[in-house]
Amino acid sequence: STNHKDIGSLYLWFSFIMFLTGGAMAMVIRAELFQPGLQLVEPNFFNQMTTVHGLIMVFGAVMPAFTGLANWLIPMMIGAPDMALPRMNNWSFWILPFAFTMLLSSLFMEGGGPNFGWTFYAPLSTTYSPDSTALFVFAIHIMGISSMMGAINVIVTIVNLRAPGMTWMKLPLFVWTWLITAFLLIAVMPVLAGAVTMVLTDKFFGTSFFDTAGGGDPVMFQHIFWFFGHPEV
Repeated sequence: STNHKDIGSLYLWFSFIMFLTGGAMAMVIRAELFQPGLQLVEPNFFNQMTTVHGLIMVFGAVMPAFTGLANWLIPMMIGAPDMALPRMNNWSFWILPFAFTMLLSSLFMEGGGPNFGWTFYAPLSTTYSPDSTALFVFAIHIMGISSMMGAINVIVTIVNLRAPGMTWMKLPLFVWTWLITAFLLIAVMPVLAGAVTMVLTDKFFGTSFFDTAGGGDPVMFQHIFWFFGHPEV
């Protein structure tokens, strides 16, 4: 279906499933922290749970939930028959299950899943990370493409498909907030893509963006990541 309500519902269901998945990981984390010392899971698995829990909650639960609401509500609030680019809308949803299947499958790789905190700071995510970092990076790329397509759709819909008489100053506040959010997403998702690509090349292709030994700077990772991170929030 390319109907905006169907796609909005798909986003919301996907978000709910990811919320339960990330919640299960949070339960592992809290159970391990219930008493001091090692009880339930190995430290490496604990670190994997921390990383994947964060990624799934931010990119799998929170963002698709808001995108789902945008899909449902924006056309109805501005009097549009559908989103402006319905097939792109469909695509931007359907690549998400594959992205998160890939992220979760990294947990079953030799050496384990990503275990460097949800902020994946270098050098934890480069020098000291497992090989599954490649899957993690690819999953983030696909998720970013989805976000950008969703944001483009929102902007084109709000600019082009308002009903006669629905002037800019009559737009509901939800529509305004999403318009601004969409511009922010288009501005910052490529920055995240660049950051994780540099992580990928540092780990597998011998670059040293974040390695001081090669003239890089691990703090640069934090600057790039939060240049993405704050507008994203």
